[in-house]
Amino acid sequence: MSDNPSAPNPSRRLWLYGAAAVLAAGAGAGAAWWKQRPAGGHEALGADFWSRKFERPEGGELALQALRGKPVLLNFWATWCAPCVEEMPMLDRFFREHAANGVQVVGLAIDQPSAVRKFLQRTPVTYPIGLAGLDGTELIRALGNTAGGLPFTLALTADGAVAERKMGKLEQVDLDTWRREFFHG
Repeated sequence: MSDNPSAPNPSRRLWLYGAAAVLAAGAGAGAAWWKQRPAGGHEALGADFWSRKFERPEGGELALQALRGKPVLLNFWATWCAPCVEEMPMLDRFFREHAANGVQVVGLAIDQPSAVRKFLQRTPVTYPIGLAGLDGTELIRALGNTAGGLPFTLALTADGAVAERKMGKLEQVDLDTWRREFFHG
């Protein structure tokens, strides 16, 4: 350090250069990310997402491709997750009220198939459930939930883009807002 009080502090200067470099890198990454978004400003999901298929608890298969072109509320849940279980009646009511308008609700269980089957016998829902199993954890991470927490919900527009993501329990206000803004129902 210099005895001259007006001389610049080298460590402060390095810190400022470093901060400017981080900001510039962040801006560049943000611009690259923004360019990948479709015109509506939402992130489009690719063919790898829509090609996924899941076994259904009652038998048969849930193919995401069958939902393409429709607005979808995609909810990841587990039987052992209290907030997941608490929001299921609200999701079921939302599905019954808006299915006629084309809005789909899908639950993907990150759980053991036997636990899901047993749970749904006691607490049935009318919306389709797929058995994502432990592989579902990797899927939710790929969809933006890097912590892998549950519940995790995506609002997908009819053009296959992610309009909203929410980790944590849904509230009625979330569904009402998404219905107005993305599902137009």
